[in-house]
Amino acid sequence: MTELSGEPFDLLVIGGGITGCGVARDAAMRGLRVALVERDDFASGTSGRSSRLIHGGIRYLENAQLHLVHEAIRERQTLLRIAPHLVKPLAFTWPLYRGARVGKLKLAAGLFVYDLMAAGRSRRHFALDAAGTLQREPSLRPEGLEGGAVYYDAATDDTRLTLANALAAREHGAVVVNHATVTSILRHQDRATGAIVARNGATEDVRARVILNATGVWENNFTTEERARRLRGSKGVHISVARERIGNREALTLISPLDGRVMFCLPAGSQTIIGTTDTWTSESPDAVRADRSDVDYLLGSINHYFPRAGLTRADVASAWAGIRPLASGGAKSPGRISREHSIVVDDSGIVEVTGGKLTTYRSMAAEIVDLVQSRLGRERRPSTTDSVALPGAGREAAIAQLGRENAELAKPLVPGLGYTGAHLTYGVTNEMALTLSDLLIRRTHIAFETRDHGRAIAPVAADLVAPLLRWTPDEKSAQLRAYAAEVERMFSIAGDY
Repeated sequence: MTELSGEPFDLLVIGGGITGCGVARDAAMRGLRVALVERDDFASGTSGRSSRLIHGGIRYLENAQLHLVHEAIRERQTLLRIAPHLVKPLAFTWPLYRGARVGKLKLAAGLFVYDLMAAGRSRRHFALDAAGTLQREPSLRPEGLEGGAVYYDAATDDTRLTLANALAAREHGAVVVNHATVTSILRHQDRATGAIVARNGATEDVRARVILNATGVWENNFTTEERARRLRGSKGVHISVARERIGNREALTLISPLDGRVMFCLPAGSQTIIGTTDTWTSESPDAVRADRSDVDYLLGSINHYFPRAGLTRADVASAWAGIRPLASGGAKSPGRISREHSIVVDDSGIVEVTGGKLTTYRSMAAEIVDLVQSRLGRERRPSTTDSVALPGAGREAAIAQLGRENAELAKPLVPGLGYTGAHLTYGVTNEMALTLSDLLIRRTHIAFETRDHGRAIAPVAADLVAPLLRWTPDEKSAQLRAYAAEVERMFSIAGDY
């Protein structure tokens, strides 16, 4: 018998993205017996391929999505309070150019409303003239620049935020398992009563009174036809280039000259992340990747604002794509569809959630757990996730201590990056990392921050963690092959040049 078998759980969460991990944390904190099962690794899908922003959604004001903006601003402030080690304030410069779709009056009105909705919970925006805008961002195109504004949001590490919720769920008694696949749903008289889970070459029955499908756009053998019709995916692509090539000092909000879409230019250490696209896709989330048109769109947009950069495809260090699970489709542009979530219960009693945003995951999770308590017939206990800190504040100190105790672990893995062998050791011993991909893509961002996506350092990493994970030589070789295949799938560009 394993930790997943035995007495029924109150809640089985299928899917270890930000939604599933947030729900598992909330439910465990309310005293429910919870299991979370993730097929791959936490944040290995959409949750680990975002713009890494916790933002109030200023661009949603254009579509009059006031409820979503209010919720996002509230949640941004909550996350700044409960996870200051993961969520940091970030200033954005929004330059205004003559003839742009969003002009001075429209932007001023939007930022005024944005400040009002924040109700003093964040710094107020301020306007800039052309000279002031160039003083903040001297590499911007000066021609046609009429001024700008500075407003405040926040940034995060999306994978670490997701992992923090998984770790918090475990700390509060949840059984949290990655690299375990739900192969089918157990049913009794047409009611879902649990799932068959495969891991480590064996299967086990997991019984649960309530099941949550938090798999997002991933289709599986328990996806209902109604869910498949309701759910549609929007592809979002980001690229990263050396920050010195662009010369941005801080974050910028820009209007693409190619289609008028709001996009971001974001500092990320020595790199700048540019994104994102927003196009309907029927691609599988297992295979989705950037293509040449995505990369050219982002390069063309950023070169318009930073003409001295003269970026070409050769400057792209990384390109990656994720699929947003939108709660409705239709013929609309995906950019016009609300990012609010939808919670439904299918005929067999499975709770299904679609849509939502990284920023609002906590409040979405609270709503889901409210429903779960109701379905369990329990007295409603309120969520306390808005007042309890997320774990991980001492992570860097613990990693530094590992380096002091073992000088070999203190050596940098990649010159110029801050990652050491201690980061990998900590990932295995404290953060449920089981594969090279877990370590080099998600516990660290080596795969995102190196041009070879960590291929050169992978054998060194494998040698370092093999004793901890008890890999045989054959298993270590298999891990290296699997890592090479995953980074090829994730970072290669369709129609590459």
